[in-house]
Amino acid sequence: MGAKQSKGASDILSGAYRAVWRWHFYAGLLVLPVLMLLALTGAAYLFKDEIDQAVYGRMIDVPVAAQQASPDVWLAAAAEAGGGRAASLLMPERPDQAIRVRVDQPDGQRRTVFVDPYTARVTGVTGFGGVMETVKGLHSLTLFGPAMNILVEIVAGWTIVLFATGLYLWWPRRRAAGVVRLTSTDARRRPFWRDLHALTGFYVGGVVLFLAVTGLFWSAVWGDRIMDAVKAGGLGRPAAPVAGAWQRAEHADHPDGAGWTMQGMVLHADGHHTQGPLSGVLARVEAEQLARPYTLAIPADPTTTWTATAQVRRVQDSRALYIDPAQDTVVADIGFDQFGAGAKAVEWGVYTHQGTQFGQINRWIMLLGCIGVWVLAISGVVMWWKRRPPKLSARRLGAPPAPTGLRARIAVLAIVIPLCILYPLTGLSLIAALLIDLTFRRLTRVQPALS
Repeated sequence: MGAKQSKGASDILSGAYRAVWRWHFYAGLLVLPVLMLLALTGAAYLFKDEIDQAVYGRMIDVPVAAQQASPDVWLAAAAEAGGGRAASLLMPERPDQAIRVRVDQPDGQRRTVFVDPYTARVTGVTGFGGVMETVKGLHSLTLFGPAMNILVEIVAGWTIVLFATGLYLWWPRRRAAGVVRLTSTDARRRPFWRDLHALTGFYVGGVVLFLAVTGLFWSAVWGDRIMDAVKAGGLGRPAAPVAGAWQRAEHADHPDGAGWTMQGMVLHADGHHTQGPLSGVLARVEAEQLARPYTLAIPADPTTTWTATAQVRRVQDSRALYIDPAQDTVVADIGFDQFGAGAKAVEWGVYTHQGTQFGQINRWIMLLGCIGVWVLAISGVVMWWKRRPPKLSARRLGAPPAPTGLRARIAVLAIVIPLCILYPLTGLSLIAALLIDLTFRRLTRVQPALS
């Protein structure tokens, strides 16, 4: 009797293990190609400043002089060179760097114009944001169309499934501990790649999981749901000052670099001529001692405030000034300490995700996570290749064999169902994957021989 119970327990464990392994395989098949792109572009974005300097150094670097040209002359020079309206400018951190002016063209395109602050000479013109804006578009997948951002949410959800199923597979059962070191140094053998895969997941899987979860704040559906929940709970942006209520600006008037909490938010201002005088607004910003670098948004709508936003590396240094040029007044001065608990938590996640919150160590840990994604992907592909079916086809992908029995299915559902409730788009994709898997299983089912 005892032997039968032991055998039954072993079969159940084997079935549950194979069920989780099968879904780990499918999750990797669905996620890794996109996840590798996100990891590559995310790693590049960690070195945004260095890449910008390497590509645009001749446009950025300017000789320091005793006097600056009028800021209004900067705007006029930038508008002429960019062929449109000067919509915002970035005041650099150092005096030997050019001013960057965003110019909105009549056809909806945007340009970044570099202007020498001392002579108002245009030192260069690029597409808006330059090469790093392209990297950012690739990272969010919006470069392929706004709707593609939905795929980021699906991939992030499946990455969590990958992490959960991978942890289940690694978890020690009949051995004293899970794999914590390579047991084979022969790269030609599958155990080497299996252990490399497991070790990478063990040591950097938490970083990858953190990047996946915090990356969801930028997603089209889940990110908006979280923002709405934070606002509804009174845990988001601070209440508007007595002068007026927060209002969402038109897309072209969104303040650049305002962060997740204050994104797109402006306040009412008395009517003014939106293209000047810039010198007076900059004088007000400097008088308020806003730390450089900062951006200053120049709205096309004359009834909304100009917004100066500090471009900081630590979330606690966040600060934004909302200025009414007609009255030469600061309508609101918003800092991190005024955010609700929910907004503070999200902003902390965003800055840590970008690798700036804790200095250089933060950047290198995030880079380690990005490298880990590639090691996991490559080792996973090699393992699959070594155990692939002799004849690959649409019906024979080399997935682990499907187990039978209710308990095996419960082992998988216990992992994926909570995640699907939390991330609805992942849930929809899981239903699609289940239907595809069921179809494959029916197509590959071996028919019994006729007697």
